[in-house]
Amino acid sequence: MARALPDFDPAAAPGTPGALLREWLEAALAAGVADPTAVVLSTVAPDGLPDARVLVLRGVDEEGAEWAFATDSGSPKGRHLAAVPGAAMTAYWPAQGRQIRVRGPVVTAPAERSRADFLGRSPAARIAALIGRQSEPMASPHEWTAEEENVRRTRGEDPRQVPPGHTVHLLRAATVEFWQGSADRRHRRLRYTRADDGWERTELWP
Repeated sequence: MARALPDFDPAAAPGTPGALLREWLEAALAAGVADPTAVVLSTVAPDGLPDARVLVLRGVDEEGAEWAFATDSGSPKGRHLAAVPGAAMTAYWPAQGRQIRVRGPVVTAPAERSRADFLGRSPAARIAALIGRQSEPMASPHEWTAEEENVRRTRGEDPRQVPPGHTVHLLRAATVEFWQGSADRRHRRLRYTRADDGWERTELWP
């Protein structure tokens, strides 16, 4: 990391992970970081091995206690969460040398939030979701074209029907860790741990 990176003083960090996330996200946006809300979600597969994929963070509450993401309940990650309702989430912004890690149990958001999430997406995203079939084998790209044309023909160009499996999940943070890289290798790590009366903060060895 032989480049200029932001400073980070864990002792001066705010009392909640949500407040620090907002500070870091604002700095990332100001610095032109690409896709700062893209995160890696890790779940546990039926064979007991971890599985991970990149998706878009759909929101974080003010405190940083609940981190929202969406999926179809019939997708691999949806099935993983039904069997083992816990996950880890990771964001990394290379240009700033910053990483955020979240771990905790996962619960399903109210149905109305899932509906609002789906309807708030672009028409193209809604059409793709209505096609479904995520992670199934695809013999040819022509299959996708045919499925897309079928959805457009039967549901219209701006579909409002919410797929029954579209689900917003909430990762309830047990821990949230912020990591700041440094060119001199004296990286800084701050872990927030959920406690009965709020959050405990601990600086960790890098």
